[in-house]
Amino acid sequence: MVRTRDSLHASFDALAAREPGFAAALERHGRPEPRTSEPGATTLLRTIVGQQVSVAAARSMWAKLEAGFGAPPDLAKLAAASDEDLRAAGLSRQKAGYARSLASLVLSGELDLANLPADDEEAIALLTKVKGIGRWSAEIYLLFAEGRGDVWPAGDLAVQVEIGRLLGMAERPSEKALRELAEAWRPHRGAAAVLAWHSYNSDVI
Repeated sequence: MVRTRDSLHASFDALAAREPGFAAALERHGRPEPRTSEPGATTLLRTIVGQQVSVAAARSMWAKLEAGFGAPPDLAKLAAASDEDLRAAGLSRQKAGYARSLASLVLSGELDLANLPADDEEAIALLTKVKGIGRWSAEIYLLFAEGRGDVWPAGDLAVQVEIGRLLGMAERPSEKALRELAEAWRPHRGAAAVLAWHSYNSDVI
């Protein structure tokens, strides 16, 4: 689990014992606090709204969406909404389709966010049935909304850059190489990602 300080810190200790680069990062930057988001459709809808736009633009779009469809947005209304209805709320035609896809899958019961499979890959496969939710978005949801401790977003650019740096690699590892490398860190790969982001952002700042 990466939802509590104790569980996250226990994973950091295990990672530091296995990999000197992680121990050095913890020594240099300290231990990040747990980061969480609420499980459920609203978090996934926020992910869709926020894709490829600035934080300010996403906040504005979300406010319009809530004004038109309730706070949190009513899934039944979203599923029945036209492109024009959703455009008035700031969503592009593409994002309108994504929002309706999410609403329809949840309302039909095909995507039961309260009972996702315990197997991470099976859960990712279900989440990515939503149009607009790719593997990375599904992994981020499982990490921070469900606190799953071994989810590994190896396709994340910052994770690739920072893991490569922490391990002294000459080049940024590919997603495939990073997945293979991280097998040795099971079942703490989620904490490895959290630490990589923390170290990367600390150096950027």
